[in-house]
Amino acid sequence: MSLPVDKSPIPEKPLHKNEQLKVESNWLRGNIRRELADSSTGAVSDDSNQLMKFHGVYQQDDRDVRNQRRKEGKEKAFIFMARVRVPGGVCQPAQWLALDQLADSHANGTLKITTRQSFQLHGILKSNLRPLVQQINLAAHFNTRGACGDINRGVMCNPNPEESTLHQQVWPIMKAVSDHLLPRTRAYHELWVADELVDGGEPEDEPIYGRSYLPRKFKIVFAVPPSNDVDIYAHDLGFIAIADESGKKLVGCNVTVGGGLGMSHNQLETFPRLADVMGFCTVDQVIDVAEKVVTVQRDYGDRVDRKFARLKYTIENRGLSWFRGEVERRLGYKLQTPRRFEFTHTGDRYGWTQGDNGNAHFTLFIQSGRVKDTADYKLKSGLREIARVHQGDLRLTPNQNLIIANITPAERPRIEALLRQYKLDTANNATGLKLNSMSCVALPTCGLALAESERYLPELVRLLETEVEAAGLRNDAISLRITGCPNGCGRPSLAEIGLVGRAPGKYNVYLGAAFNGSRFNVLYKASVATAELVPMLGPIIRRYAQERLNGERFGDFVIRAGYVTPTFTPHDFHEQRNAAKGEQI
Repeated sequence: MSLPVDKSPIPEKPLHKNEQLKVESNWLRGNIRRELADSSTGAVSDDSNQLMKFHGVYQQDDRDVRNQRRKEGKEKAFIFMARVRVPGGVCQPAQWLALDQLADSHANGTLKITTRQSFQLHGILKSNLRPLVQQINLAAHFNTRGACGDINRGVMCNPNPEESTLHQQVWPIMKAVSDHLLPRTRAYHELWVADELVDGGEPEDEPIYGRSYLPRKFKIVFAVPPSNDVDIYAHDLGFIAIADESGKKLVGCNVTVGGGLGMSHNQLETFPRLADVMGFCTVDQVIDVAEKVVTVQRDYGDRVDRKFARLKYTIENRGLSWFRGEVERRLGYKLQTPRRFEFTHTGDRYGWTQGDNGNAHFTLFIQSGRVKDTADYKLKSGLREIARVHQGDLRLTPNQNLIIANITPAERPRIEALLRQYKLDTANNATGLKLNSMSCVALPTCGLALAESERYLPELVRLLETEVEAAGLRNDAISLRITGCPNGCGRPSLAEIGLVGRAPGKYNVYLGAAFNGSRFNVLYKASVATAELVPMLGPIIRRYAQERLNGERFGDFVIRAGYVTPTFTPHDFHEQRNAAKGEQI
C-alpha cells in the first residue's frame, strides 16, 4: 500500500533573526539609549550590540583576561570600539588633534588607522562611549554614522594618485556617493549627539534601504590607475577612474561588482571572490549607478543565511549578465563597454613626492596603522606636533599609513625638522617586505580572532627580514598580510604571502597573489605553527632571489616555480559557465 503524497507547499526558510530586529528597531533606535544608561553592567544586550554597529560602535571584551575573570566569577571585561568615518581618508589637522585628545581621555590612548581609511578608537568603557561619540561629532567634526551594519560603509578612495589633478576630480564624486548612501534615520543624532531625544518631526523613511536595510555590510571603493591601493577587486562595488587622452580630465569610471574576501574555515561553499568589471559609466552617472547596485542587492541578497548575504554570492548565484541587466533596468539606460586601464601596484609611495600644485607630500610608514608612543619612538607625540603646525591636510592610506599632504615650500623645513626631532624620518628605512606588510587588530579585542595578528606582525617581519636581507632582497617589495581569522579584514587573499589565523599560534599560509591586486593567492600549507613559518618561507625567498626572471614578482615566481598552482575557484567556474552560454559582456 503506497503512502499518500504530501502536496502541501514546502515552507520557506525563516529570515535571519537580524532581519526582524531591524524592522522592529524603530529605525535603528532599539533599546540602545536605555541600556547605555544602565550602570549595573559594562555591557549591552546582543540586540543592542547589533544595532549599535549601524552607528559605528562594536561591543568587545579584553580576551587576555577573559579566562581569569571567568574563574573569579566576574563578567567579561567589556569594552567598546568606535569606528570613525573618514571618506577617502582625508583628515584636517584640527580633526587629527581632536581625535588624538579623545583617544587619551575616553579610550586606550591610541589611534588605529584601519585598512579601510578610517580611524578606530579602542578600549572604550561603557560610561565613556556616548560622550566620546558625541565629541567625535562636535569637536572632531567627524562621525561614526554608518561605519558598520547592514548598509554601505565609508567609501575608500586612492589618496596618493600619480596625478593629483585627477584625484581632485575623483574625491568629490566619492564623497557624494558616501553621503548619498548614508542612512536617513534621525536615530544617530538622537542617540549620540543631541542632549535630548527629538519628539515629533516629519515621518521617517529610508528611500534607499527600507526598514530592513541591506542583507549584510556593503563596501565601495574608488581607484585611480595605475595605483590599486584600495584593492578594488576585493569590494562589493568599485569605480575605476578613467581619464581622457591627456590623463588630466576624468571622463567616467569602469564599474566593478561582486568582490569580497570573507570565508569560513572548512566550509567550501564560502569563498573569496574577485569583482567583475561590469561596464563603464560617465561622471554624472556614478551616484545613480551606485544607488541602483545597492538597491538590487537590497532586493535580491540572501536574508536567510548571513554567510551568503554579501553581493558576491548574489552575483555568483544569478550571474553577472542578470545582475547587469537588473541594474540597467532600474537605471533606465545601458552601461557602456568598459574602457582600457592598467594597475601596476597596490602599495604606497613612501617619503617625499611633489604634487602638481607645487606642494609636497610625505608618506609615513606606520606598522599596522597603530599610532602610539613607545619608549624609543614617539609616533603619537610627533604627529600631534606636526598637526599643530601643518597648513595642509592628512590622508589615511588603504595600507594603514599616513600622508602628510599639501606641504607648502615655506612650511616644509618646519615639517622636516619635526620628523627628525621625533625620529619619524627613520620609519621608512625598512625592508620592502616590512613596508608592504599589513595586519588586522585581532587579539585581544576582536571577538572573532582565532590567532594573533597585529601583535604578532612585528616579530614575524623581523624574522623574515633576516631571510630577505641575506638573500639580497632588502629593497624588493613583497606584500605580506596577516589576519587573525578568515573574515579577511587585512585583505590577506590579495597578498603575495598571506597568513590567516586557524587556531592559537597556527596559520593557513597562502602564496601567489598578483602584486597589482588582480589575482588571489592559493593555499600553500594549512595550520602552520609560528615556529615553522620562517623555516618554511625562508628557502622559498632565497630561491626567488636566485632564480627570478627580470622584473618577476614574488607572487608570480611561486606559481612558475610550482609552489602553488592557481586553481579553479567558484568565480572561475562561473566565468567559464557564462562564456559557454555566451553571456560575457
